[in-house]
Amino acid sequence: MTIEKKQEGTTLTVRLGGRLDTTTAPELEAVFKNSLDGVEELTIDMAALDYLSSAGLRILLVAQKTMNKQGSMKVANVNDTVMEIFEVTGFVDILTVI
Repeated sequence: MTIEKKQEGTTLTVRLGGRLDTTTAPELEAVFKNSLDGVEELTIDMAALDYLSSAGLRILLVAQKTMNKQGSMKVANVNDTVMEIFEVTGFVDILTVI
């Protein structure tokens, strides 16, 4: 998986590519743990994300809970495969998908 971060002031954009699964989820979890202090607006760009497992969903949920306390989180450029996962799991009701 690839992770690219771009921060401008209190806005952070994280671009994900490849597979977010059991193997790669800890890497994204570490990025969020080390990068969300002071962030008021988080955007997760999934344009290049091919696959999302339950381990990835857990990381997104943790990030959403963190951002609920300090600002907002959006998930952008979700492909049909990942959107179907969001719909089946009910994450469309938890996340702001744009």
